[in-house]
Parts: sequence; C-alpha cells; structure tokens
Amino acid sequence: MSYRAPTEDQIFNLQHMAQVDELREYACYSDLSPDVVASVASAAAEFSEGEYAPINRLGDTVGARWEDGRVCMPAGFKEAYRASVDNGWGGVNAPTAFGGQGLPFAMTTLVLECLGSANFALTLIHGLTIGAIEAIDAHGSAEQKATWLPRLISGEWPGTMNLTEPHAGSDVGALTTTATPLGDGRYSIRGTKIFITFGDHDMVDNIVHLVLARTAGAPAGTRGISLLVVPKYRLNENGEPAHFNNVRCLSIEHKLGIHASPTCVMSFGEDGDCVGELVGAEGAGMRAMFTMMNCARLFVGNQGVQIAEVATQKAVAYARERIQSPRSDGSSRDTPVAIIEHPDVRRMLLRMKALTQAARALVYYAAGQVDRSRLGAGGAKERLDLLTPLAKAYGTDIGCEVASLAIQVHGGMGFVEETGVAQFYRDIRITPIYEGTNGIQAADLVTRKLMGDQGAALTALLDDIASDAEHEAELVGLHRSVSDCLRWLLAADVNDRLAGSYAFLKMVAALTCGWLLLRQEKAAFDRRDEYGDLFHTAKSSVTRFYIRQICPEMAGLAAQATAGATLLYAATPEMLAS
Repeated sequence: MSYRAPTEDQIFNLQHMAQVDELREYACYSDLSPDVVASVASAAAEFSEGEYAPINRLGDTVGARWEDGRVCMPAGFKEAYRASVDNGWGGVNAPTAFGGQGLPFAMTTLVLECLGSANFALTLIHGLTIGAIEAIDAHGSAEQKATWLPRLISGEWPGTMNLTEPHAGSDVGALTTTATPLGDGRYSIRGTKIFITFGDHDMVDNIVHLVLARTAGAPAGTRGISLLVVPKYRLNENGEPAHFNNVRCLSIEHKLGIHASPTCVMSFGEDGDCVGELVGAEGAGMRAMFTMMNCARLFVGNQGVQIAEVATQKAVAYARERIQSPRSDGSSRDTPVAIIEHPDVRRMLLRMKALTQAARALVYYAAGQVDRSRLGAGGAKERLDLLTPLAKAYGTDIGCEVASLAIQVHGGMGFVEETGVAQFYRDIRITPIYEGTNGIQAADLVTRKLMGDQGAALTALLDDIASDAEHEAELVGLHRSVSDCLRWLLAADVNDRLAGSYAFLKMVAALTCGWLLLRQEKAAFDRRDEYGDLFHTAKSSVTRFYIRQICPEMAGLAAQATAGATLLYAATPEMLAS
C-alpha cells in the first residue's frame, strides 16, 4: 500500500477549521480563491506521493551515515530534496519580498502533512527551515533578511535550531556556548551542541545554523542568552558560500527511528575561526528562539497527524485483505472473512480514524489562529497561545497511539520489519519528547498559560464550546469536568497544578477536538450536496465515535488532574529505587 494524500479532508479542514475562505477579506490574501487552495493541495499530494513516498522505506533501512566527518544521505534523498526546492515547497507561507508564495500558514500545514506522511524523516528538514525563516524575518536586520531569507525560503540552504548541549537540555539557561565580539559587529562562536536535526548532510552546499550562545558578561540563566546566525560556510562578496566556518559534525546518533534524519553532535569553532552574526539584541535570544520554537511545536503536532494518517491507511488496507476466521455471529456461514469484519478490529480502525481526524482538526484550527494572529485579529493570539501546547502534546500522543494500533491490527506481522508498519511507531515515538516534552507542554499550560491570565483564555474557549455542545451529553459532561478542574487548578499551589497538568491537558485537548469534530459533522451535513453522502456519513461516524467513546474516557482523567502532588512526593527516590 502506498500513501495517498487525504486531499478532500485536508481541504475540508482548511475551509471549516482554519477557515481560509474568511482570509480573503484581507488584502494580502485577496487572491486566495478555492481554485488556488485546491491547486496547492493537489500539487502537494502529487509531489509527496511521487517523490517522497517511494524513498521512505529506503531511508528507514539504510539511514543517514556519518563517514570521515561528513553525513551522507541515502540514495535518492538529494534528488528528492532538490525536487522540493525546484517546486517551491519551502516557501508556501514565506514573504513574497524574499521569494516566498505569501500564502497563509494554514496552507503550509497542509503541505507539511502531505510531505511528512510520505516521508517523515526527510520532512524534518522543512520544519526546521520554516522556523529559521520565521526567526530571521521577525528579529533579523534588513541586511540579514536580504542575505539569508531568499536561500532559506527557496530551500537551497536549509536552517537548523541549536539549543541543546550535553549538560543543558530542557534547562536552556545552563548552556555554555560562547559568543565573543570581534569588534566588527561579528562574533566568534565556540561550543558544542547536541541533538541537532539535519545539522549536517550532503544534499546542499550550505546550512544556516541558528545558535543560542552566551556573550561575555551576560547574566546567568535565560536572560543572558543571545541568538546568532552561523552558516556552515561564510559568504564571499557575491553572497556565495566560500569560506569554511569551522562548523563540524562530530557524530550522529543511532536512534530508534527517523533513521534518514541525521541527529548531529555539532562543534562550533573548536578547530579554528567560527563566525556568527547576532540576530536581534544581545540577551534577547530566547525571545527570538521562541518564535522559532512555537512554529516548531505546531509542526510537531502536525507530525502526529502525518503518521496517524499513513498508519491508518496501511491498517485499513491490511484489514480489508487479511482473511481470518468466520464471523462470530454466524452470518458468514463458517466462511473466513477479512478481519475488518470482526468487531474488535473494526473498533481499532474506527478509533484510529477518529483520533487522526481529531488531531487534524486541532492542528488546522491552530494554524488558522496563526494566520489571524499575524493579521491582528482580536483574540487570535490568546487562542493560539492556548492551542499550541494542546496541538503539540495531544497531536503527538495521538500519533503514537494510532501507530501502535496499526501494529496491533497487523497482528504478528506488525512486529515484523518487512511489513513496514513498525517504522511508523519507531518514527513517531520521538515527537512527545523533542521541541519541549509533552510534560513541559502540560506545565506550560497550567503555569504560564493558565496563571498568566487567571484562566481567561481557556474560559473563552470553554464558552465557545458550550454554545455549540449543549445537546451532546458526553461533551457536556467533559466540559463540566474541565471547568471543575480549572477552578481547582487556579486555587492550587504550583506542585499540585503540575502534578495534574498532563491529565488536564489531555482533557482540554479532547474537549476541544470533540467540539471541532461536532462542527465538522454539521458542516458536512449542511454541504452534503457539495461533499457527497459518503463523506458526510463517514464524518458523522467518526464524530459519533469520538464524542461517545473518547470524550467520556477523557472525563475520567479528572481524578488525576485534581489528585495533587502528595502521593507523588510520598514516594521517595529510595522507595522508587527499591
């Protein structure tokens, strides 16, 4: 089975979750006709299926290789990536002034979904580059934009994010990489970074690294961190790569999955001059980096959709072909049937479908808020800030669960590498970890997001949900549980809030997804002449399953969300180790 982009559902989500049709009211998107949306979606599907999908399995079995200080990609990857550059897939929502297409971020969400479902590991290069574009466009000087953005937007030079060090993971403020002024506006960079996605490879002639470092005399912690652009090769007077900048890959990690995405240990300036330019002001690095990080977190939530979609497709195809046992009700007259006819397999498949569409709805809804936030629409920024940890954490949890269910549907063959289904689980398992673990997303939700406005943004979301869900008993019940937990958390101390944060995040995310699917069901019914009866029936089936089975399951997490930290700290380190 080969990946086939779910173009119809993607466009449906663009229309009804991201609401891209409304964006035509703004001058910058006045040309965003339905034909343009359909054309981009169709082209992304064709490219992904034809260029990225065929080399996905090779990327898993061969992977990136580190040889004599350089990273070599599997056969066909350079050509496929070059094709993406030639087709302009890196600049969908990038500014037109520097060669981008100037389309909404929601359109990039669709493109990345297609690319990532087709070839998850290779698509990581696009997500990091888009983040680099965002950071330089928001915080760079006019000269930096003119120098770096055209090549980043085209994809000719991809970008990376360099935060983590061997002793400084989630605690970014502990980093020790230094940036020493050279007296001409440039800085000498020295340090080592780890876990750098696509930190080095042989697909391009230059790589643009964004590096967090500490300048001399800077205060401790995150307030003393600056962001610098550090290319692999410094440019000559014609703007072409000419001088090696002593940016080296010391090794790549041997990982559970994403084998074709080199995860590099990077050395800056250990063997000679390494020069970088400050992006923004000294000490403002975290602000600039969070521009990149927030973009990356939505991309990672999208990755959950990417794997969930292709894993569901493969599981459904297998279940329709695999013949095993007669139906237990006797209706097949003792003739073995395809396993899709058995109730428990049907349950798994419908759960996979419902979770996948729920995650897509959430990610596309968040993407629509990105576009509205950038246009200054009232309330969009607050809604986006709230949705970002939900999309990242719940989207990736869904990706992991659906990939695991795909193995289960395949039975013993799912555990056998030759079927290819195990790759989905191995690839997706990193997503709850990187770009801020899902535990960090939950902590962000109940501390910075919740306490920053005393729950105002979440209350506004709950009010919107209540206005649509009053006739859905399961949604009303989950809404009541979330509201009760919200009141408890606002009054709790920080340890108690953090102890229940993960359960609470899942409750809020599931409630939001149930609401969004309810809106989709209504839209599919109202426009069934356009979408067809099968689309409406399928959407209704998915929505009913999600609301009636998954929402009550999530309401049961209320006890965890409000249990407090006493039990956790009663278990001492010595007890846990015994």
